Amino acid sequence: MENTTSHADWFSCPGDSLVAAMQRRGVAASDLAGRLSGGMAQLRGLVSGLEPIDPESAAVIGLTVGGSIEFWLKRQENYELALERAVASVPPEEATVWLSAIPAPGPAARGKLNDDRRNEELRRRLAFFAVGTLGAWQGRYGAENRQARFRTSLTFSSHEGPTSLWLREAELEATIADTAVWNPEALEARLREIKKLSFIRRPGRFLPLLKKLLAEAGVALVIKRTPQGCRASGASRMITPERAMILLSFRYRSDEQFWFTLFHEIGHLLLHGARAFVDEDEMPDDACEDEANAFAASLVVPPHMERDFESLPARHKDITRFAILADVAPGLVRGQMEHRGRIPPFRLTFLRRNWTWAEIDEAIASL
Repeated sequence: MENTTSHADWFSCPGDSLVAAMQRRGVAASDLAGRLSGGMAQLRGLVSGLEPIDPESAAVIGLTVGGSIEFWLKRQENYELALERAVASVPPEEATVWLSAIPAPGPAARGKLNDDRRNEELRRRLAFFAVGTLGAWQGRYGAENRQARFRTSLTFSSHEGPTSLWLREAELEATIADTAVWNPEALEARLREIKKLSFIRRPGRFLPLLKKLLAEAGVALVIKRTPQGCRASGASRMITPERAMILLSFRYRSDEQFWFTLFHEIGHLLLHGARAFVDEDEMPDDACEDEANAFAASLVVPPHMERDFESLPARHKDITRFAILADVAPGLVRGQMEHRGRIPPFRLTFLRRNWTWAEIDEAIASL
C-alpha cells in the first residue's frame, strides 16, 4: 500500500526544540520544571505542544537551556500559524474521523460542536499527536509502524484511537525521562538484576528499582493505565536513536503477567531493534511476537534448566525451589507451567501475586 504521508504532514512543535536543547545542554527535566511556575505539569504541556510558550516561560527556558526570549516566542508564533493552516486544511470527512475515533487528552467535548469548537478540538489533536493530517497520524501511530493489523483508511477498529492516546502520552513521558544512551549490551548485562526484582511483592518498592536499571541502559520505563477501549498490556519502541521506551499497563494486575510482559518488551528491543510494537489481546500470529515470547520464556525458564522444568512436580515447594534457582518469583514459573499445559488454570493460583489498582496507582504516582 502506498504511503501518502509527506514531511509536510509532520509538525515540529516548540517542545521538540526545547527537548533538543535540554539534551544538548544536559539539563534534566526536573531542573527545568523546578524553575517553571507550573512545575512538571507545565513542562509536559510545553513538550506536548498543548501549552504555549509565553514570555514568562520563554525567559525561564532561555536562562536554563539557552536561546533568547525572542527566539522562543517566534518559535511559538510560527508553530501556531502552521497549526492554524493545518486545521483549515482538514476535509470534513477527515474531521469527523478525528473527533469521533481519535481522542485527545483531557475531558472530551460534549454536545453539538459549532465551527469554533470543532476547530479547537481538531487543533488539540493535531498538536498533541504532532501531525498535520490523518495520513500522518496513521504513519506514526497506525498499523504499519506498530506491527498491528489496522487498515489505512478512514475506518478504524474501536481500540485504535485509545491505543494511540496511550502511546502518545507515554512517548511524551519518555521524551523527558532521565536516561543514559541506549545500550543493548548494558540492558543484557542487567537482565539478572531485573529478574530478581520479581521477588519483591509491592510495586511501590520494585518499580523505582526497575526504572533505574532500565534507565542505565538507555530505556525509559513508563507505567500508564490504559484508557477505555485500549486493550494493550505493553509496548516498546525507540523514542530517538539514543533512547528506547518500554510502556506497561498492569493490565491483568498479576506478577506473572506483568513480568512476562516486561520480558517480552525487552525481547523486542534486543531482538528487533528500532521497530515499534504494541502487545494487545488476541494478537495475530507473527514471527516477531513468537520470538519475543520465546525470549521472555527463556528468562523465566533458562535454557539450561529446561530439562528440570519438564520434570518439575506441580507442588508448591518444588516450584519455589526451582524459581529461586531461576532468579524469578514462583508465580512466573507457575505461569509457564499453565501456559505449557502442565497444570490447569485453577491450580496453585496462590503462588501468583495479585495487586489492587490502589496499590498500582500509588506506585505509579511515586515514580
